[in-house]
Amino acid sequence: MIRALVVDPSAPAGVRLTNRPAPVDGVLVDVHYVSLNLGDLNDARSGRVPAGAVLGSDLAGVVVQTSQDGPPVGARVVALTAGAFASRVAVEPSALAVVPEEVDLARAATLPVAGLAALQSLRAAGAGPGKRVLVTGASGGVGRFAVQLARHAGATVIASVGSPARGAGLEADEVIVGLTGLTTPVDIVIDNVGGPQLVEAWGLLAPGGSIQSVGWSSGEPATFPPYATVGPPKTLTSFLIDTTTAGPDLAALLTHVAAGHLRVELGWQGDLADYETAAKALRNRQIQGKAVLQP
Repeated sequence: MIRALVVDPSAPAGVRLTNRPAPVDGVLVDVHYVSLNLGDLNDARSGRVPAGAVLGSDLAGVVVQTSQDGPPVGARVVALTAGAFASRVAVEPSALAVVPEEVDLARAATLPVAGLAALQSLRAAGAGPGKRVLVTGASGGVGRFAVQLARHAGATVIASVGSPARGAGLEADEVIVGLTGLTTPVDIVIDNVGGPQLVEAWGLLAPGGSIQSVGWSSGEPATFPPYATVGPPKTLTSFLIDTTTAGPDLAALLTHVAAGHLRVELGWQGDLADYETAAKALRNRQIQGKAVLQP
């Protein structure tokens, strides 16, 4: 039997900790750490993950059984996989990457959802030297990674946060509260906020520019004024992680971490049984960095 956090609509937090049969086929990973994302909180309530199914997407641990195309037994790995919040998980080889010895497993566990979203959205938008990149919700998981990766790519980065305190430690060229004072057009927006701020960001986008809509933490509608979308061409693109490149992209992120180009901040750590406490702190924006749980 394994320990797992499953969706339970009747529970106060929408989940319950239980024991269930261990997986027996495929690449099996003994999970040491999982990372909590805002998407997990929504999945516990929205019905996207059905009742009784294991929650979660981010994990890091050690391989205890492998397959012909999997990593060796004993390998330290990180993976993006459904049902991650359990003490043992079956993972597709294409969805994992081997963690270098110099990278801490707890930090590796934070990379799948937030790191892949940051890396892939910046790549889709063409971030690089000479580009001005605006990251909204820059103090969140995706935002912190996007700021660092965009700067490493040679872009000029403006980080938008909700308060001065939320901007502490961000490695951006400029940190602003909301979009106050930003008048120079930007080429790329990695938007994690949605709502009215998305509309305002659209007005700041240079001709030929791109907004990648990664998240919608505001929970508010975005209402565009008449003719806001008429004019020089620019794009607003809905974003979803490309799982077909998860393994190689996770390996790239780990290389950045090992080289010191990507810093992972752990803002909260606890046991899987502490999910409700961690979820409340995350939803109330009381965590600076990532929340990590131990199954």
